[in-house]
Amino acid sequence: MSEEITYADLKFQESGKKENIHEFDGVGIKVYTTLKIETGKLNKMQNFKEELQKNVSLQLIHNKNSSKMIRDLSITLQEIATKLCHELYKREPEHKCKPCPKAWMWHEDSCYRLSDHYETWQKSVVFCSAQNASLLTIKNKSVLEFIKSKKLRRYWLGLPNGEYQDYQNLDETIISSNWLTQRRNDINDRMFCGYIDTQYVYYGDCTFKLKFICEKLANPVEVKSTLLSEIPDGKYS
Repeated sequence: MSEEITYADLKFQESGKKENIHEFDGVGIKVYTTLKIETGKLNKMQNFKEELQKNVSLQLIHNKNSSKMIRDLSITLQEIATKLCHELYKREPEHKCKPCPKAWMWHEDSCYRLSDHYETWQKSVVFCSAQNASLLTIKNKSVLEFIKSKKLRRYWLGLPNGEYQDYQNLDETIISSNWLTQRRNDINDRMFCGYIDTQYVYYGDCTFKLKFICEKLANPVEVKSTLLSEIPDGKYS
């Protein structure tokens, strides 16, 4: 009788072990399956991240190229507008596209104003300064030819000097260091300043009263006001 009980107990224990093994195997399969699924999701997310980064990089390159194209186009339009405005300015000196204030002349990238009254050299400097400008200095051939074409008589230039000098041909002034000179005579504190008279530059006492020329940088030409200025019938606004 006891042997039958012992056998039954042993069989029951072995049966319990098999069930435990089956349960363990089932849990292991579930864990493996879950891990495989999650690994698959992680790989998909990684692939999505890499694809997203690639798309962002391509978009940044596209935006950079687009920005360069827009910038180049803007520069081209500005150049076209400036050239067109020059032509309009030749026909109508006070055309609305002109990048200089009214009564100022426009040449290349600068504006010039000829005074209609007389002042000492120092007061001429003050007057120009109040206009956000300075007395004219001739620093290149283009400006030289522009000024010579005006055939000016006795206009102050930005040429202060401490000593009297003989007159010189206007063409020589663009290679002269006098544009950067501002010295005083220590003996009598007298100062001589340069002025233009036709084709020559003379030096006179800075307290004399002469007319003068102011210059300042021109504003950029407005593309819209220029490109829309020409009307189909050939007239200009």
